[in-house]
Amino acid sequence: MPTPVVSLRSTCAGFGNSYADLGDRGARHWLTSGPMELPEDLLYSKDHEWVRAEPGDRIRIGVTDYAQDALGDVVYVQIPSAGATVKAGESFSEVESTKSVSDIYAPASGTVAEVNDALSGQPELINSDPYGDGWLCVIALTAPDELDELLDAAAYRALIEG
Repeated sequence: MPTPVVSLRSTCAGFGNSYADLGDRGARHWLTSGPMELPEDLLYSKDHEWVRAEPGDRIRIGVTDYAQDALGDVVYVQIPSAGATVKAGESFSEVESTKSVSDIYAPASGTVAEVNDALSGQPELINSDPYGDGWLCVIALTAPDELDELLDAAAYRALIEG
């Protein structure tokens, strides 16, 4: 049976978009690893991507701890090509887990300047280190003001806690 293709939007929405709604899986995560990690120095999209500002109107992006937990074990990452143009809110990559294939949405518009080639051989880095070695790509921004639409850690926490 083929793996269903869904989006991180629907993957996380399938859990009620709330950490509390993860049910037994959420309870197991809480008991085994404590509360989900949510670095205060990052920005977050409503689509569950994180953004770290870098020098020169560039951003490093990845999938949040909440999203990787909802996805389950990541087995493949379609890494975007360096030089590709991305537009805020549009899909530009996919992450395949044991449960589904989920679209990744650009949190801001620009050009992919750098990609995390390590994910080709180790897609599980998204699960084990979502805010570190599990990053997806660096985008050179064409519209830096789009970052104003993203959430700070407190607002993202409110989103996922319902």
